[in-house]
Amino acid sequence: MIRLVTDVDVAGKRVLTRVDFNVPQDDAGHITDDSRIVESLPTIRSIVDRGGIAILMSHLGRPKGERKLKYSLRPIAAYMQERMPSLAGRQILFADDCVGQAAAETIGRAKPGDIVVLENLRFHNEEEANDPAFCAELRKNGDIYCNDAFGTAHRAHASTAGVTALFETTCAGLLLNKELDYLGKALQDPKRPLVSVMGGSKISGKIDVITALLGKCDAILIGGGMMFTFLKAKGVNVGSSLVEEDRVDLARAIMDEAAARNVRLLIPTDTVASSAFSNDADVKTVAVSEIGDGWMGLDIGPATVEAYIKEIRNAGTVVWNGPMGVFEMSRFAAGTEAIARAMAEATATGTITIVGGGDSAAAIAQFGYKDKVTHVSTGGGASLEFLEGKVLPGVAALDK
Repeated sequence: MIRLVTDVDVAGKRVLTRVDFNVPQDDAGHITDDSRIVESLPTIRSIVDRGGIAILMSHLGRPKGERKLKYSLRPIAAYMQERMPSLAGRQILFADDCVGQAAAETIGRAKPGDIVVLENLRFHNEEEANDPAFCAELRKNGDIYCNDAFGTAHRAHASTAGVTALFETTCAGLLLNKELDYLGKALQDPKRPLVSVMGGSKISGKIDVITALLGKCDAILIGGGMMFTFLKAKGVNVGSSLVEEDRVDLARAIMDEAAARNVRLLIPTDTVASSAFSNDADVKTVAVSEIGDGWMGLDIGPATVEAYIKEIRNAGTVVWNGPMGVFEMSRFAAGTEAIARAMAEATATGTITIVGGGDSAAAIAQFGYKDKVTHVSTGGGASLEFLEGKVLPGVAALDK
């Protein structure tokens, strides 16, 4: 059984809390998207409002075991103190390390109701190696363990798995619980029809997800670069579009299995094609069979958009993972934006809409629909592995 943080008496206790503050920053070090911090505030508030001390640990970027200023969590601690109204009046302390004397001294100064932000876990290689000695050092920082980092729950690291076993009292944070609740219901007891929108550049990264969803979905809508591997499997000449030649047979097998299971697997019928991978190249909208040599498809076309919107509007639950095109380039963003808008419109009429993390979350935020869908996941890799049906180590470690 996994307990929630709200079920645990935290008064006067140090609650060592794994959060996911791996937030994007610009070249000047300014946070450009604070969603992951905001999403963990309910858990942090639950701890400090009930007289606990929230000891927050996270990674940021990939410093590979070296102390690098640009990956320090100090600016994030300052951001929380200065820019988070719900934490106004709370003392937020920053520890110059996540273990050892620096951590111990800072935590020692904290009083009930305070927040301590520990320095980047990945300044130590032992974090990703799940080193037992490092786990033992992390254990000294708290009396209770809480995991609220869904985005890293698929990693068996020291802060997500190893240290958990050393605590008698462990619990899940409110964000972690929300993620599991939404994704779990979408897979186990969905409001039907259940429609999955799958995009992204390569089929290889989504094979296990698509295979798993074939046994659960009523329809799967394919977009993004992976669509051309499916089209090649159907015998279509896709010009210079991205194709994973070694996955063509697999794409054909997936289509055959979908037919056998009576799952509607929709492949784009038209595309926005370009003469080069550039926003400034020549562009034309054509049927997928008319892309032509030297041209590449970089977005789904308007006929496909219309068909996909119809599926989304008629769905009971929609799970979206992966953009429909190269949405970072304005001329190839229309397909992804249309899906985002359709998700928002469907939500308003009662459809349960769930957006996987990563590029899908970035896209729906970019187009202004983030707050108009049911749930946007904070974990890209974690949400994919959960959809695949895999056990997430960070979650399994909490089940005592």
